[in-house]
Amino acid sequence: MLKEFKDFIMTGNVIDFAVAVIMAGALGAVINGFVSNIAMPFIGYFAGGMNFEDLHYAMDGKEYASLAAAKEAGAAVIAYGAWINTIINLLIVGLVMFMIVKAYNKTKKPAEEAAPAGPSEVDLLTEIRDALKK
Repeated sequence: MLKEFKDFIMTGNVIDFAVAVIMAGALGAVINGFVSNIAMPFIGYFAGGMNFEDLHYAMDGKEYASLAAAKEAGAAVIAYGAWINTIINLLIVGLVMFMIVKAYNKTKKPAEEAAPAGPSEVDLLTEIRDALKK
């Protein structure tokens, strides 16, 4: 059983998958840093200086200065600003992944075109049969 497990782990697909998971985690941290520290300040600036993270609705009907103040007061809040940040993050991650895949596809060699198909075996055998009959 140990040998089978070793064979399974050492196959190329498992190792490739492990590398992909590690790279995805690292890329995710880079993209989240980009979104949090670069993209969202620009978006907030062009949205009139708004900080999306603080957008919330307090279920108790009171007004709170920030999401942190509402949570500190123990109010149940719907933090829709965090959800907006998540949607923007998703769009940016999707755009980055699209650009990476597009760049990767440009580096791949174009697929070789298959040679034109000739007559099938049945067609060749039919021709041979007809020629022998004559």
